[in-house]
Amino acid sequence: MEPEVVEAELVLPTHMKFKKIQMYEKYPKGQARVRWKHLKQIIQAENYQNYPPNEPNYVNIESPPSTHPCKRICDITGYEAPYFDPRTKLHYANAEVFKVIRSLPNDYVQRYLALRNAAVVLR
Repeated sequence: MEPEVVEAELVLPTHMKFKKIQMYEKYPKGQARVRWKHLKQIIQAENYQNYPPNEPNYVNIESPPSTHPCKRICDITGYEAPYFDPRTKLHYANAEVFKVIRSLPNDYVQRYLALRNAAVVLR
């Protein structure tokens, strides 16, 4: 071979950083991959029954109720509902859903309200 070609082969790295690493290069034979532990495995390994009951951990953590208001969800579509119909007391997402809500019979409206645990007798 020519001396320039031999020098060029010595200069080039065996692995280009911009190319994807093949699995066999990353994990050669005989070397195991790192396995992730599930929460159940972590809890069993930590022996949480030995900790004092007042110390917070994965098992008994308690948090106060949220200070943010709950999201209003459209009763028909399930999307976020910025609007509220005062006549039927249903939340809705857009004008098309509003037309559907106004065309619903009272017993259907009562069923939607019951799903939300907000059953109200409409007049």
